[in-house]
Formats: sequence, structure tokens, C-alpha cells
Amino acid sequence: MDSTRQKKISRLLQKEISEIFQREMRAVCLGTMVTVTVVRISPDLGQAKAYLSIFPTGNIDEVMKGINEQSSQIRFALGKRVGKQMRIIPELRFFVDDSLDYLDNIDRLLKD
Repeated sequence: MDSTRQKKISRLLQKEISEIFQREMRAVCLGTMVTVTVVRISPDLGQAKAYLSIFPTGNIDEVMKGINEQSSQIRFALGKRVGKQMRIIPELRFFVDDSLDYLDNIDRLLKD
């Protein structure tokens, strides 16, 4: 179970990482829309897993490769934004959130 502090920090990181992708990392996104769906943070606040939804889904691997290569720059930009609120900026790991694809697949199967 996540503590109240973990939930607050997760929401803060989700908001700030989303803004970083919208404003500062357009070249990395290769013309796709990247949405941060969930951020889960470890109990010691040292690691954060960010789940990303990428649209259109044609070049997800290329976009994720670019994002993972730029993770240190994303962490630095995050540190500039939340440095006054957090003592330690967590290590960021990015994953593809495919829950919408899963739901579409279930809907398609139920309609058949």
C-alpha cells in the first residue's frame, strides 16, 4: 500500500513529467503525443516508475528508446522544477502503458 506521502509525490511527479514532455522534450517524442498515465514511487522515494501512453502507436519502440536515452536530462529538468519540494530527485524508469490497447482488444473480442 502506498502511503499518503507517496501518493502526493506520485501526483506531483506525474504532473511535472507531463509538462516536461509537452514543453522541453518535443524532439525526443518524434511527433507523437506522450501522456504520463501513472507514476509509482518506491517507499524510500529513490526510484520512480513512469508509465507512458504513446499515440499514435506506430513507432513506440523508437520513442521509448529516445526517452530512455534522455532520462538523465528529464531527471535534471524535473530536479529544477521540484527541487524545493523534494530533497532527493528519484531515479526515473519509463514503461509503456498498454492498458488502453488491452481494453480495446477486450471490447473487440466481446463484439465478435
